[in-house]
Amino acid sequence: MFQVPAQAYDGWIGRYSTHLAGALIEFAGIEPGSKVLDVGCGPGALSAALVGRVGMSNVYAVDPSQPFVEACRQRLPGVNAIVATAESLPFPDGEFDAALAQLVVNFMSDPEAGVREMARTTRAGGTVAACVWDYGGEMTLLRGFWDAAREVEPVSGEAGDEAAVMKWSGEGDLAELLRLAGLTDVRFGALQVSAPYENFDDLWAPLQSGVGPAGAFYESLDDGGRGELYEAFRRRLGVGDGPFELPARAWAAVGTVAAS
Repeated sequence: MFQVPAQAYDGWIGRYSTHLAGALIEFAGIEPGSKVLDVGCGPGALSAALVGRVGMSNVYAVDPSQPFVEACRQRLPGVNAIVATAESLPFPDGEFDAALAQLVVNFMSDPEAGVREMARTTRAGGTVAACVWDYGGEMTLLRGFWDAAREVEPVSGEAGDEAAVMKWSGEGDLAELLRLAGLTDVRFGALQVSAPYENFDDLWAPLQSGVGPAGAFYESLDDGGRGELYEAFRRRLGVGDGPFELPARAWAAVGTVAAS
């Protein structure tokens, strides 16, 4: 789902990523000059925002997708970006002042292990923070998509609906995950962002690359099903041929690494 060109991700979820990154950095209280790890960096939206806060040489990034890591390196040549998974971070204990994960915890094969690795590589007293979309509520783009998917293909649409299959995406869920991973002083909240579109076809185009769970569902349909999905999705969003903007909410949590 994510072994796709970075531009496909940019056009789908990446539209929201820059503003969401700024909101997550503020929520986590990242101080200038901190050494920070971006876990699941994608094409580099959070890394870019971190560069603006802490400086290029203080940002490290990992992602299991080679195309995304290459894009991050090209866009941010001073950032140390490598291919790696959250569950096995190639860094020593206490290497960073903070570790952040934007829209990636629910894609980890073992989220608790991934967050524990984030905590392991962060110094005592340092910060671990993450955010995930509110799939079941106010992430308008994805909620509209999966409602349309359920309409067109009730069985596979229900099976793919990220609100149903993604753990840790409800209010307060991330906070519980951070506590399970041993973080202390955990707090959570909502991050509100939005993204502009020229028209519905501007929104629709990235899906055809197969990006993310929505793109995978699109690819599972025949041409007739894709046409029905197009119409149902557009109708549920209630958008026309002109420019529009969609709001989105993410749930966020931040905790402190306890002294060993």
